[in-house]
Amino acid sequence: MERLSISVNEDSITLEIDPQTPLLWVLRDHLSLRGTKYGCGMGLCGACTVHLDGIAIRSCLMPIGSLGAKKITTIEGLSENGTHLVQLAWIAESVPQCGYCQPGQIMQAASLLSQIKQPTDEQIDAAMSGNICRCGTYQRIRRAIKWAVAHS
Repeated sequence: MERLSISVNEDSITLEIDPQTPLLWVLRDHLSLRGTKYGCGMGLCGACTVHLDGIAIRSCLMPIGSLGAKKITTIEGLSENGTHLVQLAWIAESVPQCGYCQPGQIMQAASLLSQIKQPTDEQIDAAMSGNICRCGTYQRIRRAIKWAVAHS
């Protein structure tokens, strides 16, 4: 166990924890931030996507001890009341069905739009390809990203 300090959703947090503990379990089990989902545990499905200094990462693969001073943002920290442009786009385009993958999808899309202001269909597909949706709402996801672009 080590004493580690991390920044999550603009809050500084200090934990006594094994530095090899995946960020996903720190968020869910130690900080009760359950919007970040457990999917495959191998970084292949995207359900656990969060931002690390604004870049989308798979939290199931990231040991807490490797974060240093980087800032973590979860779906709970994307906006205080669900008014981030991508969240609004998801509502406008009725993206979710079961909803399980949606926090990861939203975090991936928000990271994409922070890097590329007007992505092409190919750029959207490439950025979102690592996020699996069992319900198959991929066309709605693409429409929602385009909605966010049009309303930015």
